Amino acid sequence: MTKVREEYDIVVVGAGHAGCEAALACARLGCETILFTISIDSIAMMPCNPNIGGSSKGHLVREVDALGGEMGKNIDKTFIQSKMLNESKGPAVHSLRAQADKQEYSKQMRITLENTDGLTIRQAEVTELLVEEGKILGCKTDSGAIYSCQAVILCTGTYLKARCIYGDVSRDTGPNGLQAANYLTDSLRKLGIELYRFKTGTPARVDKRSIDFSKMEEQKGDPKIVPFSFSTDPESIQKEQVSCWLTYTNEETHQIIRDNLDRSPLFSGVIEGTGPRYCPSIEDKVVKFADKNRHHVFIEPEGLYTNEMYLGGLSSSLPEDVQYAMYHTVAGLEKVKIVRNAYAIEYDCINSRQLKPTLELKEISGLFSCGQFNGSSGYEEAAAQGIIAGINAACKVLGREPLILDRSQAYIGVLIDDLVTKENHEPYRMMTSRAEYRLLLRQDNADLRLSEIGYKIGLVDKAIYQKVCQKKKDIESEICRLEQIQVGANNKVKEILEEYGSTPLKTAVSLAELIRRPELSYEKLEKLDPDRLPLPADTIEQININIKYDGYIKRQIKQVEQFKKLEKKRIEEDFNYDAVESLRNEARQKLKMYRPISIGQASRIAGVTPADISVLLIYMEQMRRKKE
Repeated sequence: MTKVREEYDIVVVGAGHAGCEAALACARLGCETILFTISIDSIAMMPCNPNIGGSSKGHLVREVDALGGEMGKNIDKTFIQSKMLNESKGPAVHSLRAQADKQEYSKQMRITLENTDGLTIRQAEVTELLVEEGKILGCKTDSGAIYSCQAVILCTGTYLKARCIYGDVSRDTGPNGLQAANYLTDSLRKLGIELYRFKTGTPARVDKRSIDFSKMEEQKGDPKIVPFSFSTDPESIQKEQVSCWLTYTNEETHQIIRDNLDRSPLFSGVIEGTGPRYCPSIEDKVVKFADKNRHHVFIEPEGLYTNEMYLGGLSSSLPEDVQYAMYHTVAGLEKVKIVRNAYAIEYDCINSRQLKPTLELKEISGLFSCGQFNGSSGYEEAAAQGIIAGINAACKVLGREPLILDRSQAYIGVLIDDLVTKENHEPYRMMTSRAEYRLLLRQDNADLRLSEIGYKIGLVDKAIYQKVCQKKKDIESEICRLEQIQVGANNKVKEILEEYGSTPLKTAVSLAELIRRPELSYEKLEKLDPDRLPLPADTIEQININIKYDGYIKRQIKQVEQFKKLEKKRIEEDFNYDAVESLRNEARQKLKMYRPISIGQASRIAGVTPADISVLLIYMEQMRRKKE
């Protein structure tokens, strides 16, 4: 029987948030790309929370956008509420978060994919990878069709050997009852790829008409909406927003959970996969935080044209009757009706130590991996890995240098470095605390940090890049001007300082010095600066931050310079660690396992001590001198 045979440059397996960014990057860089999905209706689906962004995740979305990705643009088209989190704290942890219309988000991403030149979408299950002599040659689908290619990107999310569970109900399906991918795992194991079994979960969806919102706290969006994408005109997205709501569990809720722990597959041993530490189920929270008498429950709309509401904070795998019982104890949910039960989902994913920082497998040339399949958690983490895997797969096909972002350049660099250098035995979630240089890696300056890289790669167009260059010039020249303008202790200055509760001047100071005062800002000093030219709000934001945090920023830049010195000390791929006699056995084993590309990366591997790094440096210097 004749089988279909087609040729592409790159095959992308999976059309979730990682797959969408990977496929778009490949096609936009000129590679003929095919994107496989088990269901075309599940493209860019949000099987869990109906939002994009949030603490640290908002940073990732902004960085994806600055590199030329799509997630930020897509959420700007489809959000129903927007909020800047952590505004009472410093700018390093400010994070944008937007509620999405889930169906509209998926629809708009599909429209973008379908209208991208060089990109084909195909509904089929990839069941086998074709590899010869450690090199990817293509893949095979469940129909037996063969697709030859030079690179494959695996973005399987939570679909590989997926199993959805609540109570004693267990079904071999992917999220939302979609078909699982049951055959690719065997092909991966035959290739020697090590897999983990991870678990995540999602709360119930309930009928809006059965909720008593009068017993809850209304959570409104920000009056002034800030876009995710740097290319979105802020004025174009100012609109009426939908409210979210806040309520709480209580001791009665917790007692129902405790009384039914023996029926929880999480505690009975039915669920084998390791769950996310930083996004636990409600039964996990009740057990681990026994001293807490309540937990937050966020009621979030799933879209404008549905009555489904998401119960954020109540992820669970408890039986259906227990779910009903505990929901009915929560203020405002006493008569709530379930539309979709909460469930846990188990799935196969890769041990990410097998990856290079480019997200290519060390042992199989041309095979890339990204998203939840790499053992991470979250739409934003997936998209961030997707665009990097897509760029690097395209670079491999086109014979170009790969892109590796380090920890001092981007949250994306931190995310990928953590995945490939640390032993991750649970789903990895991005957090601001993971980024050592977070004052430099703010969400507000992602365009200034990464647009040049996106432009040079070919994903950011010239007009956008020129706009960023102009913004940089405006910031630098305005800060320089403010440092030079002196104001004295006259009545006008005294009057303005009194207005904002600021200490009067005794001697003349620069306007920049005044802006450094916590209670003052660039905008508040406008009356003292009649010669200033009008500037965009995002430029003014950068001026304020750069002036106010100048000392801290300079200190962190010095730390980065030290970090860069270790990152520049490259380690050859075939480096013989057995020849370094003074290395401890544990360090030798770990270094041979991870094959770090630099001394900096080696220093971050668990089990490698500063003493081991010193031994390595001495040996490498000796080898360098011998060659001379």
